[in-house]
Amino acid sequence: MNNYALNDIVEMKKQHPCKKSMHWQIVRMGVDIKIKCLGCGAVVMLERPYFEKRLKKIVEKAEEESL
Repeated sequence: MNNYALNDIVEMKKQHPCKKSMHWQIVRMGVDIKIKCLGCGAVVMLERPYFEKRLKKIVEKAEEESL
C-alpha cells in the first residue's frame, strides 16, 4: 500500500489520545514518515513499515502541483 503522498489526509487504525480526530496529514516523507494530527496539531514521526502497518485508508488525496 504505497499509494499515499505528501499532504494526503490519512486515517490510522487507532485514534490519537487527544480524542478529537483519527485523521492525520502527511507532512514529511522519506525513510521515516512525519504525520500531523488534524485534531490537536501534534506531530509524530514513524518508520515507514510501522506507518504502513497502521494505515487504515486514505481519506483525501492532496492536489498535485503543476510546474
